[in-house]
Amino acid sequence: AAPSSSGLLTGVEEFVLLGFEVGQQKRLLLLTFFAILYVLTLAENITIIVLVVLDTHLARLPMYILLSNFSWLEMCYVSATVPRMLFDLTSPQGAISFHNCFIQFYIFFALGSTECFYLSAMALDRYLAICHPLRYPQIMSPNSCYGLVGSCWAVGFLWYLVPAVLISRLSFCRSNVIDHFLCDAGPILSLACPPLGAAPVISQFCLNALIIGNMFFVVLSYSIMVNTLMKASSQGSRMKAFSTISFHLLVVTLFYGSVAGMYLIPGGENQSAITKAVTLFYTAVTPFLNPMIYCLRNNQVKEALVRLLKRKETV
Repeated sequence: AAPSSSGLLTGVEEFVLLGFEVGQQKRLLLLTFFAILYVLTLAENITIIVLVVLDTHLARLPMYILLSNFSWLEMCYVSATVPRMLFDLTSPQGAISFHNCFIQFYIFFALGSTECFYLSAMALDRYLAICHPLRYPQIMSPNSCYGLVGSCWAVGFLWYLVPAVLISRLSFCRSNVIDHFLCDAGPILSLACPPLGAAPVISQFCLNALIIGNMFFVVLSYSIMVNTLMKASSQGSRMKAFSTISFHLLVVTLFYGSVAGMYLIPGGENQSAITKAVTLFYTAVTPFLNPMIYCLRNNQVKEALVRLLKRKETV
């Protein structure tokens, strides 16, 4: 086994990302489609951040503090994988150094973990707003929101650190071809040579605890919210709250539906074409859909956009 520059026995100095096994014409179509999707995703999320930062009304509301930070997270998440995928679509080699592969692998999982915790934080915000409206302004102050955001990032980046380190220390001597368009845990572990030690078990445990724990919290929170709303006397406020949480639930369903199918269902990572399609969905498509789901029918966001445009006209 050849040593890497860090002195570890890895068996390979670089990996080859197999990517999408399609002809040149289809590669060009994929490149064009996902390049446009990536630019639109960045534009959408930047627009939300700018609106919240510049609009004094939205900047004071906890939901929009969380939403603007969620937009920043989505921009980071999509940028961790899509630019590399676009680059590989222009080049048939797909070579990536050992260290760059594991940097992408760790950042991809760290940002995914952060998103899991973030969706729970947003569920907590809606739970407090609906179930404890009188205490909500004190509990979810701007400082509390930023503390919650910082906690999600810190825990998210620490959550998968141990499995990432353990997997990076394995020996890879079977092949250096990763049948994927990114460095993911399953395809990387399939190339590792025995003994694998505790790496697969710890990796799966961390993924199961992360996904199941956060899914349980989100489902429980929204179940309590629905129960509370069903008892509400005002039909108008009930419908407005239902409208808000329904969009939140759609985002949660899109994300967890695809992620759970990948990492919780036995054999979910075995079929290469399905794996790539599902991974594409939650890494490239959902960050594009989320801003529209949250803001497309949101009157406060529309009003803030109108105020911003009017302000520019008067300057």
